[in-house]
Amino acid sequence: MIDTKNHKKLMRRTAMTLVVAALSLTGCTESEYADRVYRGGTIVTMDSALPRASAVAIKGNKIVAVGSNDDIQAYLGEDTEITDLAGNTLIPGFIDAHSHLLFEGMVLSRFVDLNSPPVGKIENIDQIIARLKARVGQASEGEWIFGFGYDDTLIEEHRHPTREDLDKVSTEHPVWVSHVSGHMGVGNSVALALAGIDENTPDPEGGVIHRYKGGRKPTGLLEESAAMGPVMKEMFGSIGAKDAWDALQAAQDKYVSVGITTAQDGGASKETIGAFKAAKFLGGLKLRVVAYPVIDVKLEALKGEYELPESDEWLKIGATKLFSDGSIQGYTGYLSHHYHQPRDEEKPEYAGYPQTTREELAKQVMAVHKSGGQIAIHGNGDAAIDDILYAFEQAQNESPRADARPIIIHSQMAREDQLDKMAELGVIPSMFNMHTYYWGDRHRDIFIGPERAARISPAKSALDRGITYTFHADTPVVPMEPLRMLWSAVTRETAGGDTLGADQQISAEDALKGLTINAAHQYFDEDIKGSITVGKLADLVVLDANPLEVPVDEILNIAVLETVIDGEVVYEKP
Repeated sequence: MIDTKNHKKLMRRTAMTLVVAALSLTGCTESEYADRVYRGGTIVTMDSALPRASAVAIKGNKIVAVGSNDDIQAYLGEDTEITDLAGNTLIPGFIDAHSHLLFEGMVLSRFVDLNSPPVGKIENIDQIIARLKARVGQASEGEWIFGFGYDDTLIEEHRHPTREDLDKVSTEHPVWVSHVSGHMGVGNSVALALAGIDENTPDPEGGVIHRYKGGRKPTGLLEESAAMGPVMKEMFGSIGAKDAWDALQAAQDKYVSVGITTAQDGGASKETIGAFKAAKFLGGLKLRVVAYPVIDVKLEALKGEYELPESDEWLKIGATKLFSDGSIQGYTGYLSHHYHQPRDEEKPEYAGYPQTTREELAKQVMAVHKSGGQIAIHGNGDAAIDDILYAFEQAQNESPRADARPIIIHSQMAREDQLDKMAELGVIPSMFNMHTYYWGDRHRDIFIGPERAARISPAKSALDRGITYTFHADTPVVPMEPLRMLWSAVTRETAGGDTLGADQQISAEDALKGLTINAAHQYFDEDIKGSITVGKLADLVVLDANPLEVPVDEILNIAVLETVIDGEVVYEKP
C-alpha cells in the first residue's frame, strides 16, 4: 500500500532548504507549490511527448508538473503532501466510453441479480423465481419487483421466462425481469395489465410482443424499447427521487473503486438528466458524468421545448443517442446475413431487424448534425452499421463539418469495408470488446458462426487504419471492469478459454489508449483529460502493477489502490 504520512513528515523537515535552492533556479513562488506530489513508482502518462515519468505534481485540480524527481523539486513547499508510490504504477483515470450509470445504480440498489456464470449463479428458471420471491417478502404492498441479467442461452431451459413463470412470483406485485442485453424483458400478468398490453395490442414498429403459438396472448416477452416502453414508463414512474439518489451513489462508489474518473449515462431521459443536475447542485457527484440525451430529448431541446443544462467539467451534455438495431445475443441485432443458428426453425433466414428504419435514422441524424451536435448511434449488426454509415454520409454531404466525431456504439460486426468508410468519415467505433469474453463462445457456436465471430470488436483493423477507437463495458450489461477490457483487447480470450480472432489482438498500450486518451477524444476532452500532462485535470489511478509490463495472464489480478478526481482522493483500497 501507499505510505504517505511518514514521507509527509520527512519532507516537511527538509522542504524549506530544498525550496530555497529551487527558487534560485526556477523563480517559483509560494503560490505555485504543489498540493500533492506522486513519485517513487512507475508513471505511465499516455502522453506521446513524454510516455514515462518519475514524478507528478498537482496544484488544486490540475497537473502542474510532470517529469523527473529533479523537475518536480521546485514545486515542493512546506505543506506539499508527498505520496510515495512504493513501486506501484500511476496512470490517467479510466474514462468510460459507454455505460448506463444511473441504471447500473438501480441494478445495484433495487434489482434482483439474475445473472448466470461467470457473473452470477443463476442456472435455471426455478432459481429466478426463488430469488424474486425472496424480494417479494421484503416489498411493500403493490411494489414493483425488478430483476436484471437473466440469459436464456445460459440457463438449463434455454428459453426466456414467461408471464406464467413470473406469476408464480406474485399475482399482486408487478414483476419485470430484464434480459442481460437490456434489449428485452419479461413481465408478469400484473405488469402487462398495468402497461395496457394484451391480445389486442399490435406489435409496434421496431419492436416485438411475443405471443403464444396459435394465438394472440402475449407470453410476457417484449423486444426492444418500442415494445417495452409502456412497461418501462410504469416501472420507472414508481421510482422516487430518493431511489435515484441512492442509485447514483451506489453506481459512483462502484465506478471509482475500479478507477473510473469519467462515467457516461448513455441514453439519458429528461428525468435522468434532472437527477444528475440535482446531484451536482447538492454536491452528490463523486466523478465526472457525460450524459448522452436520447433523440427525443435532443429534438425537444432543438425546438426550444426543453432546456439542457450547461456543460462543465463535472456534468457534460454529450452526443445525442440514437438506436439502429438491438442485441446479437438477443437475436435483435440487424445482420446482412442470417443468424448462424436460427431461434425459430421455421425462419432459417431470419437476420434481425432495425429498430429505426434507414430513412428515419438519416432524418434524425441530419437534424442533430445540422445543429452542430455530436451523434452516437447504437449499432451491433453489420446491416445496422450500413444504415448508420449511410446516415452519417448523407449528413456530411448536405452539411459538411470538419470534426464532427460521430460514434458507432458497439460496432460489433464492423466489416473491413465499413471500417474504410469510418476512416473516411472520421467515425469513432466504440467497441464493447468484452463480448469476446462473455459471449464469444456463443457468438461462434450459436449466433453468428466462427468466421464472423472472429471479427467482433475489430480493434486491430481499426488501429491499422489510424481510426480512433474506444472500449466500453455497457454496464450494467456486464460489470464495469476496465482492466478486463484491457485484457480482452490484448488476449481476445473467451469464457471457455479459447482465443477468438487472434489477428484482432492489440498491444496493452494500444488497449490502454482506448480507455484513456482515445476516450477523452471521443468526448472532445483530449485537451483536459486522458493523459498525465501539464495543464490537464488531476484525474489519476494508482495500480499495484504496470498493465503494460506484467505478463498478460496477470492483468486481471491488478488492483486499483487509489482513485483521484480533481486532485482529491475519492477511493482508497481498504
